[in-house]
Amino acid sequence: MNSQYPNNASEMPDRLHGPLARMLASWEFLLIIVAVLIFFFNTQASPYFLDAWNLSDATFNFTEKAMIAFAMALVIISGEIDLSVASIVALVSTSMGFAVQLGFDTPSLILIAIAVGAACGAFNGFLVATMGLPSIVVTIGTLSLFRGIAYIVLGDKAYSGYPDSFAFFGQGYVWWVITFEMVLFMIIAAIFYVLLHRTSFGRSVKAIGNNPTAALFAGIRVPRVKFMLFVLSGIMSAIAAICLTSRLGSTRPSIAVGWELEIVTMVVLGGINILGGSGTILGVFIAAIVMGMVTFGLGLLNVPGIVMSIFTGLLLITVIALPIVIRRARQRVAN
Repeated sequence: MNSQYPNNASEMPDRLHGPLARMLASWEFLLIIVAVLIFFFNTQASPYFLDAWNLSDATFNFTEKAMIAFAMALVIISGEIDLSVASIVALVSTSMGFAVQLGFDTPSLILIAIAVGAACGAFNGFLVATMGLPSIVVTIGTLSLFRGIAYIVLGDKAYSGYPDSFAFFGQGYVWWVITFEMVLFMIIAAIFYVLLHRTSFGRSVKAIGNNPTAALFAGIRVPRVKFMLFVLSGIMSAIAAICLTSRLGSTRPSIAVGWELEIVTMVVLGGINILGGSGTILGVFIAAIVMGMVTFGLGLLNVPGIVMSIFTGLLLITVIALPIVIRRARQRVAN
């Protein structure tokens, strides 16, 4: 009996540090708690929050941005960043609007959107992966370039007259209050989860983010992977542009202005390391819902948009600074 006691005692730490303990200590679990608290406070702050149709409309606050955020997560995990995503949305929307004026139908609009988005992403990828230029510099430049082209084409005008069938992507419902965008958001989240956490490509992305030189010596084609990530970012921006343009029913060059900040905030809030190398799609998924509920709740309280922008900026700074502050505090305690 005494011989069994040490074995049982040795198993205690394993149970304390098992899957359940790791889950309770994870960033994703903290985000779930935050989401529950925000949901509760919103129900207390406004009697209109729990209305099924209002909640359905609230999904538009985050689904389109989250589609891009999933791709942005992979880019940031690889150690890069893409700040041109909102401008790609504007250019893709402008391209579709121009095509509509020429009489193109809905399937053609979708193909044009994907092609333009992929081309923008490939341009970024070429400059970063092939030319070796810093991604933050490149995408700040293309941020102005892509939106500038949209302004040159449109000026202060707007494109409209989209086909009736095109409206389904941003306004259609699959069942009751479940929108097509919400279903698409769930499918894309599942695809990116598998891509990052269940494939060799995802492992390569993490390896590059942790140490690109070591990844290169391990046989990973670092430039090729990074190029593909920027193309993927462009394609996801195009898909978001399709949904947003469909929902609005028109195109203006100012479409999606300021989305860069919200998307990066969504990614970092989801636990993606801004320096690269780690993070989960589940975290980004939950963070998207959290930000959507916050935006919807503030909207029900008639909080001005500028206040929401201030909140988003402060949230980004806090999420980036908090791990650094905690790490330094632990180091001081250890010393």
